Amino acid sequence: MLETIVNFMNDLLWGKLLVYGLVGAGLFFTVRLGFIQIAHFTHGLKILAISRRPGRHGLSSFQVFCTSMAARVGAGNMAGVAVAIGMAGPGAVFWMWAIAVLGMATAMIESTLAQVYKVKDSDGQYRGGPSYYMEKGLGQRWMGILFSILLIICFGLVFNAVQANTITGAMTAVFGFEPVYVGIAIALFSGVVIMGGLKKVAKVSEVIVPIMAVAYIAIALVVVLMNIEQLPAVFTLVIKSAFGWQEAAGGAVAYSIAQAMQAGIARGLFSNEAGMGSAANIAASASPNPNHPASQGYMQMMGVFFDTIVICTATAAIILLSGDAAGSGDGIEMTINALSSHVGDWGGAFIAFAILLFCFTSIIANYSYAETNVMFLSGNKKGALPLFRLAVLGMVMFGAIAKINIVWNLADVSMGLMALVNMIALLLLSGLAVRVINDYRQQVKAGEEPVFDTDKFPELADQLEDGIWKNKPVESDK
Repeated sequence: MLETIVNFMNDLLWGKLLVYGLVGAGLFFTVRLGFIQIAHFTHGLKILAISRRPGRHGLSSFQVFCTSMAARVGAGNMAGVAVAIGMAGPGAVFWMWAIAVLGMATAMIESTLAQVYKVKDSDGQYRGGPSYYMEKGLGQRWMGILFSILLIICFGLVFNAVQANTITGAMTAVFGFEPVYVGIAIALFSGVVIMGGLKKVAKVSEVIVPIMAVAYIAIALVVVLMNIEQLPAVFTLVIKSAFGWQEAAGGAVAYSIAQAMQAGIARGLFSNEAGMGSAANIAASASPNPNHPASQGYMQMMGVFFDTIVICTATAAIILLSGDAAGSGDGIEMTINALSSHVGDWGGAFIAFAILLFCFTSIIANYSYAETNVMFLSGNKKGALPLFRLAVLGMVMFGAIAKINIVWNLADVSMGLMALVNMIALLLLSGLAVRVINDYRQQVKAGEEPVFDTDKFPELADQLEDGIWKNKPVESDK
């Protein structure tokens, strides 16, 4: 019964609503921002380079970037890519790329809004995200409550079950460990970190994320160089499969394209989270450098690029260059088998270790997103957090021993509903977001370090929390 309902919701959300909605919104934001993901790509890299500057309030931009990447880079990048290729063929990779490029503009919009409408909690930590801009920007607290509930279910519970499921699958396939013992270990280590709250999560992510990302990209590059002569053929296969050209003779073109689009966009969104509203929760926690909301928008825009265009492509290359386009194995097993075919048995151990780090950091970062929304529902009071942390660890344990299909399908439904609610808010607030971003760009063009002058946006006078933004920087974050 549950599986039937979940499958129906997935067909409705991903077969009709979100595939067109995400692409349409991404195109709309891309055009309104003047193709910012291309025109200002190098500026995004520059903002990333200076992001280690510590801030007096909240987390540094680099800590926030690493935490958002910890949530993004996980099961979706390794198991999710394999699932998409296994379901819909190599063409799904193209649609992952497409939704990532469009999603860069969407991430710019949502993270800028998160910064504009952020608040301070009782400990002086910045909090914000879709729930806050729905309440303050749209005046619709009920919408913020709905989004918070969906995010808590999705990231705090279901997604963490997915990450634990992927870790268990890797450890069982490579080392033969019993799932229940793997689950206990994950829950214990996750508990140690999340009990320390948002700052503890950020500090752990800041250390682990850069190391694991560079190591994984390096091994993928080695695989590409080992098979460099096959690269043009693999790229051609991806394009042909994406548009159904190789199925043309069999008359299955429309079905093939639809299947590739659905799998690629769903798995791409799961991986980079653009438009889902999740990364916006941690984006609000930054002390931005420069002191302007749009600077954090640039950071999250670059996060989408590195997550999907770089890391997901690395996984796709490992799988497709193995010569088994249909893939062998289930989820993460496909990636393990593919890398092992390139480098030998140690490839499986490498993937198992990589997935352990990727998914562990995703668990703790997912928790941080959910924590912000628990705080929103409780009026920024922390009384509910201990019970919620136990529920998160319980779902980690559940995911470790659950069947992979039902866990992934539940993840698709929950993130689809989240994205639907968030995209409505983004479209309604996009006018303000575009003006804020253009204000930043005009200051950069004039050779100034951007500062957010709220006097330029009189409609915000009654919407912002006192003392968060002023027409001059509150403190120097340098």
